[in-house]
Amino acid sequence: MDFNLSSDQEFFRETIRSFVDKEIRPVASEFEKSGTYPTEIVEKMKAMGLFGILIPEEFGGQDIDFVSMAILFEELSRGWMGIAGIIGSHSLSTWMINKHGTEEQKNEFLSKLASGELRTGVGLTEPDAGTDLQGIKTKAVLDGDYYIVNGSKMWITNGRYANPLPVLVKTQTDAKPAHKGMSVLLMDQTAEGFEISKDIGKMGYKGPESCLLMFSDVRVHKSMLLGGVEGRGLQQVLSSLEIGRINIAARAVGIAQESYDQALKYSKERKAFGREINEFQAIQLKLAELATNTQASRLLTWWAASMADQGKRVDTEAGMAKYFSSEVAITNSLDAMRIHGGMGYSTEYSIERLYRDAPLMAIGEGTNDIMKTIIAKGLVNGEVVID
Repeated sequence: MDFNLSSDQEFFRETIRSFVDKEIRPVASEFEKSGTYPTEIVEKMKAMGLFGILIPEEFGGQDIDFVSMAILFEELSRGWMGIAGIIGSHSLSTWMINKHGTEEQKNEFLSKLASGELRTGVGLTEPDAGTDLQGIKTKAVLDGDYYIVNGSKMWITNGRYANPLPVLVKTQTDAKPAHKGMSVLLMDQTAEGFEISKDIGKMGYKGPESCLLMFSDVRVHKSMLLGGVEGRGLQQVLSSLEIGRINIAARAVGIAQESYDQALKYSKERKAFGREINEFQAIQLKLAELATNTQASRLLTWWAASMADQGKRVDTEAGMAKYFSSEVAITNSLDAMRIHGGMGYSTEYSIERLYRDAPLMAIGEGTNDIMKTIIAKGLVNGEVVID
């Protein structure tokens, strides 16, 4: 049992950490406060090949392992979790296109997505359907060679830049069970009737936009049906969400680690009653909890990622990592704020941003209550044995 990273993974980690320290940390607070989209950072990530992390080398991608993917999202989130979101939704989509797309679809899109010439996301959530994806109302009716799409999607990360955008639709509304009538279409946002209605305001997760999208008689050629076969949409989406939850877990680890780092640093700088506050037992106990839970989250996330690297189905493992790590991120960010006292509540420090960003990790890619049901199902079915 080896808990060490490979030399390639260590080098990758140091490369991303250096990039974050040099290019993201110095501007994160300013960009977030001003509402500035991080265009310069995006361009630098394109040059580094980060938009192609899960795309095969034959299409110009890096095709990194999932542990390295987790490292990437942890390090980005330590600097600014919003930046991780720009890469995260894009990578989830590219993985789905590569895994389930036809050869024609892969040849048309993957090279341009790897370079960042094209960017993408995933269109799943609707105003009345989030966790219950089978309850979506967006419909696609085949008319000759084109699907006619009507409906809406919301909370779509990269919604203003995603083209193509994989969108989950119902191609057969009376299917029993409902998932047999669900498909994914690769939609062109420049098509007539495709409207980017607005950006949705958020407590945290600044940087990437989260959009409300409206579809009114949008025509999508049948060649843009992911995989070329109707009725496979929900399975295609759920398989990608397994990987997406490793991404979310890793982002949560980044927030937890940065919260601990900031708390430890401040505890050495702040004095009370003539002593550094880290000399007081109450602070020491909190620091111990922050550090222990952060490391536990990281190892749980790397475990799930390593199982995915072995080609195993990881819905239980990824659910565990996402659930535990996101709860730790919330707790760590709050405890770090408490250690900072009033300064933790000030926008002059990054603690308040970590506190605002952390809750999304408990909601995104399925709520933590849903994660518990997924974990329980895996345990009852014997998919994962804990001993």
